[in-house]
Order: sequence, then structure tokens, then C-alpha cells
Amino acid sequence: MNPTDDHTVAIVLSAEEYDAVHAALTAGAGPRTGGRPPTLNSLLEQWSGIAAELEQEDYSDCAPEFHNSIWCRSALAKVWPLLPPRVRSIRQPELDRIDEQYRRATVPLPGRPEEGAGWWSRRVPRRLEAETSEYREGGWPLGWESTPFPKPAAVEVITWG
Repeated sequence: MNPTDDHTVAIVLSAEEYDAVHAALTAGAGPRTGGRPPTLNSLLEQWSGIAAELEQEDYSDCAPEFHNSIWCRSALAKVWPLLPPRVRSIRQPELDRIDEQYRRATVPLPGRPEEGAGWWSRRVPRRLEAETSEYREGGWPLGWESTPFPKPAAVEVITWG
């Protein structure tokens, strides 16, 4: 294979940059299962996975589970300012792309700021899935009824059963 045909560029980090990334993850994300901090790659992969899932499928879990699923974005927010500037600049386009995908797949909560710290936690999936018997007053399905405002019109609840 001719190296000039390959459009991917290998980014090589220095030992100091790797150490700084590890320190940022330890300080910002803290330990998870097994007592080890996640990797930057694993956080971005989790965030990409939830954004893709929300864009392609109806979300069937409850509100607390949704907030647990987006923990990775909160961890990224804590870690990001601690990362070496070169690492941030290399990974920023990827984070921006995933954030935009997540915005397309979700709806902002009424009366809440759409930008600023924690913006991802003030959004709900555009499409929620629930059994017909789980549909509740205010338009929310079971597991979302504790949401302190009526369901936004842009949120579609797909029922089955």
C-alpha cells in the first residue's frame, strides 16, 4: 500500500502527553469499575455510542437510566480542560461531531438553558419507546413521569403492546 494513498494521519503523543492524559482522567473522571479511570478513547466511544443509539433508535429506558448513560459526557467535561492543549486540539473535532449528533437526536428541556455547562443533561431523547400501558399523564411514559414539566411537543412517544 502506498502511504500517500492513506488519508489517515497517525498522531503520536509523547510520554509526557500520555502521562498528562492519564492524570487528567484520574483527576477528572475518577475510578470506575475495577478501580481504574476510563480512557479518553473509552469516554469518547461511549459518548459516540449513546449519540448514535439515540439518533437511530427509540429510547426505551427510564429517565434515571438515561442520565446514567450520559455520564460519559459529564466525565469528558471534567477531563477536557485538564488535557494537554495538543490532545484537546486533536480530539476536539471528534467531540464536536458527537455533540452535534446528540443535539440532533435530543430535544432541549423547556425553560432550561440550551448552552453552557451541563447542556447535555438538559435534553431528552427525541423519541421515547414505551408499552401502551406505561403511558402517563402529561405525555411522559413510565419512568419519565417525575420530569417536572409537560412533555415537549417535539418528543415523540412510540407505544407498543
